[in-house]
Amino acid sequence: METADVRKHLLRTIEHVKHRAAERRARNDEAANAFEVLLNRTAVPLFRQVANILKAEGIAFTVFTPTGSVRMMSDRSTEDFIELSLDSDGETPQVMGHTSRKRGSRVIQSEQAIGAPETITEEGLLEFLTKAIERFVER
Repeated sequence: METADVRKHLLRTIEHVKHRAAERRARNDEAANAFEVLLNRTAVPLFRQVANILKAEGIAFTVFTPTGSVRMMSDRSTEDFIELSLDSDGETPQVMGHTSRKRGSRVIQSEQAIGAPETITEEGLLEFLTKAIERFVER
């Protein structure tokens, strides 16, 4: 194969990869902005509301808001928590729900994609939370 042909092919590939990376960065930026809005307007208030209701029922949880996520952690164990964060490692950014629960000496963790940040509703987020809470209230 001619060197000139190989060079042209390689340069097209490099340009295509750069273009795809720029598009991915733009999608991630848009998703990060949408997720920040979701956190501030919906997720953090809802997590706090759920934590207050649980406290009133004798199940103590505290809400933490580290940068870029919200976490509701049991007051009994730091290994018992429900967390919401943005995963932008894949092709399309997704809001991920992460649950960790200590059971005896084992820690059981699960993670699930909830959806794109701009598509998540308050009802959808409440559904995720109520399903995640089931594991903590069953005894």
